[in-house]
Amino acid sequence: MYEYELVGAALKLLRDMFKVKKGESVVITSDTESSMEVVRATAQAACALSAKPMVINVAAPRGVGKAADQDLPLAPLTAALKEADVWIEFNNEWLLYSTPFDEAVAANKKLRYMCLVGMNPDLMVRNIGRVNNVAVGSFLNKVEEITKKAKHVRVTTPAGCDVEFDHQPNRDFYTSDGFVGHGEKKMMAGQISWTPKLETINGIIVFDGSIVPSAGLLKSPVKLTIEKGLITKIEGGIEAKQLEDYLSSFDDERMFRIAHISYGFNPGAKLTGDIVEDERVWGGTEWGIGNVGPQLTSDIPGGIPASSHTDGICLNSTVWLDGELFLKEGEVVGPTKEIIELAKEAKKLEY
Repeated sequence: MYEYELVGAALKLLRDMFKVKKGESVVITSDTESSMEVVRATAQAACALSAKPMVINVAAPRGVGKAADQDLPLAPLTAALKEADVWIEFNNEWLLYSTPFDEAVAANKKLRYMCLVGMNPDLMVRNIGRVNNVAVGSFLNKVEEITKKAKHVRVTTPAGCDVEFDHQPNRDFYTSDGFVGHGEKKMMAGQISWTPKLETINGIIVFDGSIVPSAGLLKSPVKLTIEKGLITKIEGGIEAKQLEDYLSSFDDERMFRIAHISYGFNPGAKLTGDIVEDERVWGGTEWGIGNVGPQLTSDIPGGIPASSHTDGICLNSTVWLDGELFLKEGEVVGPTKEIIELAKEAKKLEY
């Protein structure tokens, strides 16, 4: 599928988004659940740029993040990542927040990393190859600016979500604008994430898109009651039980703690059950649960650890920033004409 377009998307990823230069090492990690078409296309693109690709394919771990450690060749994998110029992660069972990730990030200050877990040809062409990254980046940076200025945020959805929180002063946002500079660690373009003042998160979160890991695409909503940043009740059908069982399986009370909120703004994204894409569905909000990485807690060195991490999607979100309407059921409606126009340009796909 997309054997021609895929190499073009991979070239765009390395040339335009990573600014890969001649002679740089490009480490591509994957596992036995990954799309090798995507891996090969990216390695080919690296060669076309006179860079030096290195593909590391491992047996798929039985968990993600630090839950993957037990199945990984920790020492050699970590050693390679500590020396890489560029790391593209295509693992289906992701290494983000694993021990190799944490140690490589801490030791390799030149490393440029992007998390593209579970990438497949269709997803890559739609979310990278056909997206105007310059327009999306300009829009996202303006959204970060207006959101940072707000002290209080309220989020609702048609499915019943109604949650409020305050920002933690001077805590950095993590904006995936499609470009990875020296020493930066990014997710796929189209997302803004931040960790609020955790004890101020109160209300109801209703996942109606997907929850990964645990339930995947949802057939019915999963309702979480949040008190001071902690999940105190999980309600719904079988998928709610799957989430509760997953969180409980770690025997770690920190796995019931809210980790972050994210906006989704990739114009090519659609709900598929692949979390790297689901998190970027335009106008959705995503809530992380469990481990909080250091990228989201600039005021807390090392982040806020937990045994693992999971993410849930709330579709068609409405967002108020200090009482001013920014999103209305997934569409940008304010607070300024400038940001509305930037959103229109960002949504235009390239073919």
